[in-house]
Amino acid sequence: MLRDKRQAKMSFLLAIKFFLAFMLLFCLTLFAFFILDKLSIKLRSEGISVIMMFVLCLFCEALGILSANFVTLRVMKPINKISEASKKIAKGEYDIELEYAGEMEEIAIMIENFNKMAKELNSIEMIRNDFIANVSHEFKTPLTSLSGYLTLLKNPDLSEEEKEEYINKAFFSIEKLNTLTTNILSISKIENSAVLDEPTEYRLDEQIREAIVLLEPKWYDRQIDFNIDMPEIIYKGQKELLFQVWMNIISNAIKFSADNSEIMVRIEKTAHHVKVYISDNGIGMDDETLKHIFDKFYQADSSRQTQGNGLGLALCKEIVGRCNGKIYVTSTPGKGSVFVVSLKTVY
Repeated sequence: MLRDKRQAKMSFLLAIKFFLAFMLLFCLTLFAFFILDKLSIKLRSEGISVIMMFVLCLFCEALGILSANFVTLRVMKPINKISEASKKIAKGEYDIELEYAGEMEEIAIMIENFNKMAKELNSIEMIRNDFIANVSHEFKTPLTSLSGYLTLLKNPDLSEEEKEEYINKAFFSIEKLNTLTTNILSISKIENSAVLDEPTEYRLDEQIREAIVLLEPKWYDRQIDFNIDMPEIIYKGQKELLFQVWMNIISNAIKFSADNSEIMVRIEKTAHHVKVYISDNGIGMDDETLKHIFDKFYQADSSRQTQGNGLGLALCKEIVGRCNGKIYVTSTPGKGSVFVVSLKTVY
């Protein structure tokens, strides 16, 4: 009801504006008529009627007003639609799509960009809601475990072995919370960074070797060997970000590999790309898992959910994408997985 009154008021004001414009043009015409009257002798001598000139002026004015009105309505109508849709977006309603059947290219581009913006905002809102729900759940689980173990430690009748066990489990929960927080902050930082740091030139093969060495406590006692085929590669890119990629992928390969198994790391350089292959002989993945493996908080193997939080590979995909690269995986259940990171060579 309020909107109808507002539109009626706007229509009335628009009519007043056109009426005033017409009166102004009419007055100007009268003024021109008096000037023409002074020149009537000359005009008659040339065969031009003053009345004819007056009628022609009125016709031109009417045509100008009608043309202005037509153009204004064609322009203002879609702009009013965009204005109304913007108000809805300001209220959090992102599921909006405008249509435009006109021929003005500028208006068409404006509406197309508006629809893209609304679609992106809607997607971001869905991701945000899902992200908050998942983060709440992921924080709740280790916090509950930590609270339980600390409660058990208050029992004075515990043996030293039980105390040691509960303390280790409590530290494990703390470590999981720390990893979760670090990954969340890393993803948030990358997603909200409009511009990355300046690329750095460095030895890519040495960086991957460094990641393997830092992960030694996870693979040494399990007697997991590394088959490394990495020639010297000078690469220019996001050094710090890519280091997180190698740490996450290799850590995953170790986690899902059996004891006394082997992990292969190989680098292949082409004319325009550097490809890093990280292969394991672990439990592998089925087709359903492969569809969601890079989704945030996705964990397919329920028996190993205590070992991660489903953010590592999502972080890898985000980083590689921001580095203009691609990451993909092939896998067979029971036979292992092969992760491939393809990076463009930038010099």
